[in-house]
Amino acid sequence: MSKQMEHVLVCLSPSPTNRKIIDEAAKLAMAFHAQFTALYVSKSQEDLLPAEEQKRLQNNIRYAEDLGAAITTVIGENISFQIAEFARISGVTKIVIGRSNTRRYHFWDKQTVTEQLISIAPNIDIYIIPDSKANIKENQGKRLAQQIIPTWKDIVITAGMLLVMTLLCLVFSRLGFTESNIITVYILGVLINAILTRSHFCSLISSFCSVLFFNYYFTEPRFTFHAYEPGYSVTFVIMLIASLLTGSLAYRLKDNARESARGAYRTKVLFDTNQLLQKSRSYDDVLQVMANQVILLLDKDVIIYPVENNRLGKEYVYARDAEKNNSVCMDNSEEEVVKWVFENKKRAGATTKVFPDAKYLYLAVRINETVYGILGIYVEKKTVSSFEYSILLSILGECALALENLNNEKAKEEAAIMAQNEKLRANLLRTISHDLRTPLTSISGNASNLCNHYKMLDDATREQMFSDIYDDSEWLIQLVENLLSVTRIENGEMQLNKSLEVVDDVVEEAIKHVDRNKIEHDIRVIQPEDIIVANMDAKLIIQVIINLVNNAIKYTQKDSLIRISYGDRGEMIYVSIADNGPGMDEKTKEHAFDMFYTGQNMVADGKRSMGLGLALCKSVVEAHGGKIDITDNMPHGCIFTFYLKKGDVEINE
Repeated sequence: MSKQMEHVLVCLSPSPTNRKIIDEAAKLAMAFHAQFTALYVSKSQEDLLPAEEQKRLQNNIRYAEDLGAAITTVIGENISFQIAEFARISGVTKIVIGRSNTRRYHFWDKQTVTEQLISIAPNIDIYIIPDSKANIKENQGKRLAQQIIPTWKDIVITAGMLLVMTLLCLVFSRLGFTESNIITVYILGVLINAILTRSHFCSLISSFCSVLFFNYYFTEPRFTFHAYEPGYSVTFVIMLIASLLTGSLAYRLKDNARESARGAYRTKVLFDTNQLLQKSRSYDDVLQVMANQVILLLDKDVIIYPVENNRLGKEYVYARDAEKNNSVCMDNSEEEVVKWVFENKKRAGATTKVFPDAKYLYLAVRINETVYGILGIYVEKKTVSSFEYSILLSILGECALALENLNNEKAKEEAAIMAQNEKLRANLLRTISHDLRTPLTSISGNASNLCNHYKMLDDATREQMFSDIYDDSEWLIQLVENLLSVTRIENGEMQLNKSLEVVDDVVEEAIKHVDRNKIEHDIRVIQPEDIIVANMDAKLIIQVIINLVNNAIKYTQKDSLIRISYGDRGEMIYVSIADNGPGMDEKTKEHAFDMFYTGQNMVADGKRSMGLGLALCKSVVEAHGGKIDITDNMPHGCIFTFYLKKGDVEINE
């Protein structure tokens, strides 16, 4: 049973001492050789953080990333629950968190965040690092002050809303509406005010003033803060509580709606990225998707340095305005930053402590220690928010995974090609060892008899032995010639020496060099009336015709008819070799031009063919830009036809 891999989770925060907690978590992950993740729980109040704390949070996130942590951001009010749930899903075994005296959301919560985390995640080792109480109190004081102290905009909205609601209630009162309707109007005003303002204090003021205005304008005696009926006191209290609850719920719903919209946006961006990457079939396609998605996310120009064979390639610039892509120039100083990021696999450049004067923020597109590219973002000295940065890291991770998959596919293709080459090499060695044994044995035996018994043999026997030696030697020469030609063409090493040639001369020369067994067959050449000229390498085309005719001689019975015809068809010329032998079935036709394929027919002279002749014919014809095919010769037999480009003859008078 395999041991579970350790996974260390550190909790991020804007606290100045959070860096100390990250250091301890990094040491713990290194000691256990564990996976390292840094988690930030984004609450609805994140947008209300002071600028100083937002900057500190960004620095803490970057610091954790520099130490090798995978950055993750989740959204939720219940911090302890979000941490525990993420730990459960991600297989976290150890959590490192700073001690906090912060209650969950309300003053009546008796447990702090760390205490709640311990109670809901009892099966996970939790390491609590002491935090500075002074800093905690200072941070809490700043957040409380920002939540209470309203902006001038919030004050104006609150005053205007109270005025509008009061005027509207006065109109309703003149029209004879009851007090319950007027109370509802004020509660509606509190609800709208909570939606339009950011400070919780404004909701409190709006609720309290609504009660006072209702008392002052709409209860007897009017224009005083007294009431004749004792029951009005209860009404005022209920109205105040209802207003406060309505305002609080409105704030909560507004924050949840904002966070839901942000979560939906993040999901949409990542979903679109994934969909686009699935359609990408090349390295450039993935880089284009990554650039487009980053531009859509940040609305900033980007530059990408691809990494090929562990070396930085030439940069690709992607501007928001596509027409400016080629007009953006990079300074030589930026290249030094790119090299540093590539070598150290960490972020650098603008808004960082490494090369802070650079124009771009550079990040490595990587998986583990493998870097697939360097992304530069023209941030103009402005930091990227934690929410945008988390999406950015997710996009880079998706793109790195896509590039890794492309590399894996390329490696599989190369492995398949190598396996095919090894198979061909094995077939070649096996075929050569088998097929060369018969002619070599015949040559060696005949030569030995001639050497040892020459005088004892009559003239007819000696002539037959010499003839057999010659035939076997010619067969070996033709085999080696075909093998060398096929190898050169397949490797792209053979150079075609094309020239205008008369097809009559080429066919006539080829007939002179076909197998000597041609005398046992009826070979006829059907010449056209017009002179046919083609642009070809005559030596190779002669070899094609020889192979096709020899193939017909070997695989047909004695006295069979072999007909050679040629002519022009539009822009092409054709050469056909037809026989009336046994023909080929469909399976044999399908593989006839495959290397080392010999079919089921036995060669008439007993020697096996290596299956190189027809493969050579196809390679030579296709190298000329032509094609070759096999058709049936009715009622029986085969027709091999190849086509070449016609040549134009200039006649000078």
